[in-house]
Amino acid sequence: MSHIKLLIFIFSISTLGACKSLPTSEKTAPFNEQNASAQQIVASLDMPTRKVETPKPEVKSPPKQTAPVTYHNLWDEIGANLKFNTQSHPRLQKRIDWYLQQPTYLTSANRRAEPYLYHIVKRVKQLHLPMELALLPFVESDFRLKARSSEQALGVWQLMPSTAHHFGIKRDEWYEGRLDVLASTDAALAYLKYLHTRFNGDWLHAIAAYNSGEGRVKQAIEKNRKQGKSTHFWHLKLPKETSEYVPKLLALSYLLKTQHGKFKQPFIANRPITTVLDIGQPFDFAVLAKLSGVDKDKLHRLNTGFLQHRSSPKGPQNVLFPFAESALVSKPFFKEHFTLNYRVVSGDTLYKIAKNHRMSLDSLRTLNNKQDNLLKVGDTLKVSRPTKKANLLVDYEISPFLAKLNKPKITLADHQHIVASGESLWSISQQYHVSMRDLSDWNKLGRKSLLKLGQILTVKLPRPLSSEPVSPNDPLADLQLKLKQNSQPR
Repeated sequence: MSHIKLLIFIFSISTLGACKSLPTSEKTAPFNEQNASAQQIVASLDMPTRKVETPKPEVKSPPKQTAPVTYHNLWDEIGANLKFNTQSHPRLQKRIDWYLQQPTYLTSANRRAEPYLYHIVKRVKQLHLPMELALLPFVESDFRLKARSSEQALGVWQLMPSTAHHFGIKRDEWYEGRLDVLASTDAALAYLKYLHTRFNGDWLHAIAAYNSGEGRVKQAIEKNRKQGKSTHFWHLKLPKETSEYVPKLLALSYLLKTQHGKFKQPFIANRPITTVLDIGQPFDFAVLAKLSGVDKDKLHRLNTGFLQHRSSPKGPQNVLFPFAESALVSKPFFKEHFTLNYRVVSGDTLYKIAKNHRMSLDSLRTLNNKQDNLLKVGDTLKVSRPTKKANLLVDYEISPFLAKLNKPKITLADHQHIVASGESLWSISQQYHVSMRDLSDWNKLGRKSLLKLGQILTVKLPRPLSSEPVSPNDPLADLQLKLKQNSQPR
């Protein structure tokens, strides 16, 4: 009996020793051989245990800094930064097939885009917008500089007059900002950014609204929401043009992003080949052409926003030249007419001076023949500055052969037109040889406003009615006669 008690005592001691070798969290846990860990089994056999050292945390070396990828072809950079989800859809596939049937489409449009596309991409990146937006001028107008829609949208971005006005585009008889590629780019991107906010961050909705109008897309979304349907773009009931417009953009994005073998990607050097210069005063294209050595017609083709031989007295005065900035600042005409001397003060750096004068650092160095960034207080540098020194206009009264004849100033007078049966804004505008837009503005009407029989409209004509006899050779004779007839009570 005493031997049995001794064995029980020894077994208890060995069990207690094994328990001391268990982790703290397992000291009170019941031992179950079926579920026991290897360490518990060893401990239960009263075998010597090995002290387990806690592993030291692994010290990870910082990730290697990879150099930014350099793209020699601007189209490669565009393709690498396209992020929209181009998930499979029949309408998308239809547009992809359309592009693949015209594999040189982009090559043709690329020739028109080449002077401007680098600047558009740069603006998109500066505003942190999706790179897909840089493709919209191709979808909107095939990058045709003077494209005009039946709804009077104009330019590569196809801006409507009201949108252009709201986003700061200038327009008068001398200048049409919707035809100015860079000015219209700023307005279009501002409008798209606004739409993105209005549609709660949904870019497909925003782009659809850019095409068909904010109200129409909102109505389509609300209709689907009330019917318990998806409000994703693919499920919205929109006009046919808009239903194809967004897929056209996504298809072009897909082909560029995947570098599809059957779709030819063109080449544009990934650097600026044109530079905007602020002339700083009203100018004549003939004078700029003579100063710069650039053909006058080429300047006009690059700057389609200017409608006449000279700039608008009210501005703008920014001209796109066919030089890189570094080449432009090296030109004698630039140094003579578009620079001034700047004296370096304490705290100045070359970068700060360049930024304050809207120049690149390289251009400032080139202009001043500097090989480094070292400056001394009191140094004199040449910096870019719009000129005010020389007259850049031509006196056409003494040089009439240089431009079209000056037209005498025409005064307009208000006259009344009584709407007859069957008449429309368009037919009345044709009758009086005025634009439909002007007729609408004079009477505060929309383009689709319905006219009522007997409604009185204001028409502004070039000269007042006269009680004196009208010469039969006067080109306004028929117009005045019609006006008198339409002004009679009916």
